[in-house]
Amino acid sequence: MAKPFNYVKKKKPYQLKTLIILLVSIVVIIALLLTGLLVGYDSAQRTERTLEEKARTIAATIGQTPDVINGLRNGDDSGSVQAFTKEVQALTDVHYIVVMDMNSIRLSHPNEALIGQRFIGDDQDRALEGESYTSVAVGTLGESMRAFVPVYDGEEQIGVVSTGILTSQIRATIFDSQKYILYGLTLGLVVGMIGALLLAQKVKNALNGLEPREISQLLKEREAMLASVREGVIAIDDSGKIVVVNRAALSMFNRAGLRGDPIGQHVASFMPNTRLHDVLVHEEMKLDQPEKLNQMEIVINHVPVKTAGKLVGALATFRDKTELTVMLEQLSGAKTYAETLRGHTHEFMNKLHVISAMVYTESYDELQSYINTISDFYQKDVGWISDYVKDPVLAGYLLNKLSFLEEQGVEIDLTGEMPWPSIKQPEVLDSLITVIGNSLDNAYEAIKDQDEQELQIDLTYSDDNNLEWTVIDNGPGLETDHPETWLQKKKSTKSGDRGYGMYLIQEAITRTHGKLEIESEKGEGMTFKARIPYTNHDTSTYY
Repeated sequence: MAKPFNYVKKKKPYQLKTLIILLVSIVVIIALLLTGLLVGYDSAQRTERTLEEKARTIAATIGQTPDVINGLRNGDDSGSVQAFTKEVQALTDVHYIVVMDMNSIRLSHPNEALIGQRFIGDDQDRALEGESYTSVAVGTLGESMRAFVPVYDGEEQIGVVSTGILTSQIRATIFDSQKYILYGLTLGLVVGMIGALLLAQKVKNALNGLEPREISQLLKEREAMLASVREGVIAIDDSGKIVVVNRAALSMFNRAGLRGDPIGQHVASFMPNTRLHDVLVHEEMKLDQPEKLNQMEIVINHVPVKTAGKLVGALATFRDKTELTVMLEQLSGAKTYAETLRGHTHEFMNKLHVISAMVYTESYDELQSYINTISDFYQKDVGWISDYVKDPVLAGYLLNKLSFLEEQGVEIDLTGEMPWPSIKQPEVLDSLITVIGNSLDNAYEAIKDQDEQELQIDLTYSDDNNLEWTVIDNGPGLETDHPETWLQKKKSTKSGDRGYGMYLIQEAITRTHGKLEIESEKGEGMTFKARIPYTNHDTSTYY
């Protein structure tokens, strides 16, 4: 029998506002409790010491009065000592005043029936020996705090005065003294709770109502987004310091020769030619602005960043201008390829009409010859490319370029060994398109004025996982001791705004960690060979 599925409800985490209120409240409560205990204990000690000093002072004062001294020396037959102590007791609010002789016989007491009897408590012995002190003992009125002060007539001790305050009264006095502490603690707790509520709400508003887990998720999404985009992204704060840089921006900084960690640096010092910091002054958005990153030409967008209507920084996204040029060339090539296919479709329909007419007229010999001609064209261009270039984008682009060259009268010899696989890495595909397009354009420029225009194209996927592309032309060739100068931007043997083709090829080769070989001699044409590493492929696409 299958066991029943026990659904365990996931405990919902506390909200940030609740956690702040709880944390602040607990801290306030603990702080107030500790403070209250310390202050209360100190207050109780001070109150008790005050009452002790009061009792001892009253006893010392009574012991120095003539009536008490005379009564202890000569006896109190008139009851003057009792009358005097009752009057003082009423004025000082102590519970009893007892005057006793050296034999502990009372001369005064709140209960007159106890006058003449021995003092009860057995804590008067030290006072009879001349010591002043306080003690707690149980007497006829109950437990009390008692002060003992010896009475002297000259140098001779003649008795002791004891004043007492009931411990119940002491506790009541201490409690009264601590009521205000309790009131203060309660008021502090209320203020602390209100402060916790206000703090929690302020923090919540500052975070736009987001919970910590939501903020963490947003940060992860932001990091993933910044890492995935191919545009360089940098952000600065309102002081112009760089606070965010993605991997694409770091890559372009390295290629432009800007080394070091840009985070924390001022944008004007790290990127001297940028106008991003101007956004902090003018607060205007600027799109598709040409700038230079050292010697690298880029296209940059400047956007101010505002929160609650206040400028807090600026954001910039930028791309290498040469990459944009390559993309434009690819788009242009795709458009041309589509137009070429449209022309081939129209031409194919015409050929079908020719074939239909030959079948209708039963001109079978001519039909066979015509079909052989069409088949040879297919095998030469379309069929060969389909066999050796498995990536549809590259195949279409190459077919388009070859169609153009053949229309210009160029004789093309296609050779190859191992076919190219389908390309799964966009950067490799972009680099191959750049290399193929610009190398064929350069080769055509070299041979277009020749009587015989010939190109030999060889491609293969080598055993060491390199995509190899070779173009050999029969042009006039070049004579130079420094062939690397051909790779510099705007270096060209032609007039006008030229010299970008070889530079773009070199950039593409470098970007994919490839290798470029160029050989040329005056009158012997040129051999162009590019090798681009590529291993992320599916071998099933070969055949």
